[in-house]
Amino acid sequence: MKFSRNQKYASEFIGSFFLVLTVVGSGIMADKLSNDDGITLLGNAIPTGLTLVIIISIFAPISGAHFNPVVSLIFWLKKIISLSELTSYVMMQISGAIFGCIIANIIFELPPVTISTLARHDLSQFLSEILATFGLVLVIFLGIEFARLNLPVLVGSYIASAYWFTSSTSFANPAVTVARQFSDTFTGISPFGVPVFITAQILGAIIGYYFVQWLTHTAD
Repeated sequence: MKFSRNQKYASEFIGSFFLVLTVVGSGIMADKLSNDDGITLLGNAIPTGLTLVIIISIFAPISGAHFNPVVSLIFWLKKIISLSELTSYVMMQISGAIFGCIIANIIFELPPVTISTLARHDLSQFLSEILATFGLVLVIFLGIEFARLNLPVLVGSYIASAYWFTSSTSFANPAVTVARQFSDTFTGISPFGVPVFITAQILGAIIGYYFVQWLTHTAD
């Protein structure tokens, strides 16, 4: 079954919308329900992982279910999508993510946009984002090679786990990073941290790409 470019772009927009709606919305809800940061993080990680399983499952046949500019970048490096598709995918991902953040704010009776004051730009979080994105690229592209049917569960499980084993709580996604600066809540990031995180995510993705290329190269 073939889908038009507009159908693919709409899928990337809607998937990115629901991803960030879940990230920000579940963070707000969890923070309202508990004064324990550990419980709040758990209440944020589980819905995010489950939503990834769902949106990857339903949108993968249409757009590939990237929902992440660095994932689309790797697909372009692997010559699976064109440069124009990469550009359009990234635009849809970022706009969908920002819209998801705005709607999350609104449905929890907050102003549509509140610039985050949560600082996330120290060295430990920079390194965490490199590691988180490197791992995500491994999970996605090795999953495509060896466990395609399990890919939604693999990605959802990885991100839910990485919330806990990284000090940055594993953004691993430039679109999500850009969007989360517009909510001054539990899952926010101050504008100063955005370029730091995005730089780390691109580095992690590129390292992951070359590692996957080497790991999956078979001897002649």
